[in-house]
Amino acid sequence: MTSEGLTEALGRAVTAVWGDLPPKVQHELFESAVRLSGSGARERLAVFLHHWHPRTSDGENPARAASEPDSLGG
Repeated sequence: MTSEGLTEALGRAVTAVWGDLPPKVQHELFESAVRLSGSGARERLAVFLHHWHPRTSDGENPARAASEPDSLGG
């Protein structure tokens, strides 16, 4: 496997567990990715990761989607 392939596999793995990572780790990875991606990447990356986070998933990734609390707070 090439270095590029390994980097892509690592990126897919991080994306798959993004919502389970501690916020500090998410922040550090996000900022590192923005630095490596260059101008204009911050917003696109934020939208992409928003889709993968279980609390903010739009339902296209049902295995990662979290249920919403009911009106009684349950």
